[in-house]
Amino acid sequence: MVFDSERFDLQPYSGFDMARFVRRTSCSWSDSGWESLLVQRFEHVPVVDEMALPATADLHLILPVAGWAVMETRGEGRWNRHQWVPGRLEMAVPGRPWLRRYRGDGAMRSLQVHIPGTTVDAIAARLGGREVDYEAMADSVAGGDPLIEEMVRAVGLAEEEDDLYAESAAAFLTVHLLTRHALKPSPPRPSREDVRVREAVALMRERLAEPLGLADIAGAVHLSVFHFLRVFKEKTGETPHRFLARLRIEEARRLLRDTDLPIAQIAPRCGFSTPGALSAAFLRHTGSRPSEYRNS
Repeated sequence: MVFDSERFDLQPYSGFDMARFVRRTSCSWSDSGWESLLVQRFEHVPVVDEMALPATADLHLILPVAGWAVMETRGEGRWNRHQWVPGRLEMAVPGRPWLRRYRGDGAMRSLQVHIPGTTVDAIAARLGGREVDYEAMADSVAGGDPLIEEMVRAVGLAEEEDDLYAESAAAFLTVHLLTRHALKPSPPRPSREDVRVREAVALMRERLAEPLGLADIAGAVHLSVFHFLRVFKEKTGETPHRFLARLRIEEARRLLRDTDLPIAQIAPRCGFSTPGALSAAFLRHTGSRPSEYRNS
């Protein structure tokens, strides 16, 4: 958040009142003496009406580790909504200020990693010198990457390692991000149907907790129900109903694994009217009940 070290090649945030929004509980600069990688832990206030975050030059990864919230973020365009849940990675686009507002349900904590822009530029040059598409990288990271998630957790626990560890971790994270999330060959231009299916999947993810019928989704992507059903199954191999059910079970698994929320609170967040409905669907899809899955 607010950085004041001259050793680290970052553009510091300025004019940001950190104390209003977060409490920093650890910092690799001061705690470990690292110069190659900045790793911080934060506790966040549960409700923010508007928080303006100035742009920085570093590559900034954010990993929620506790809490749940409906998060709205705005960069240069419209407000975008997503859920803050433990394990769901996020990346801030370097050089871009952003606004954020949210409503959480209690204690929220995060682990945040900053890779210097000079490190990213140097490794990008060694990988062929292509300009880094940070927007594409941020979108790709938001889709999930278990390796990055585990690396972020690992550097967050490496309190007594020296800067060689930090330098190696920064290099590995950067190479992985550039090769897997930003420097791939440009994909072929998606068809109109591809775009509609992506929009439908994004809508399903955003509204997991809400009743969502086939007609609602088809109307939102401007297709007839029949056309949407045919195109969606052709592109994904599943019906919209089955796809949405799988997303809801995946979200339930994530919350059971990464939070201590009771099943009675998890059920409505995943679109189930009662804990019993969640339990029945969970058993049907995974072969075990939610309580058994959590205990395992």
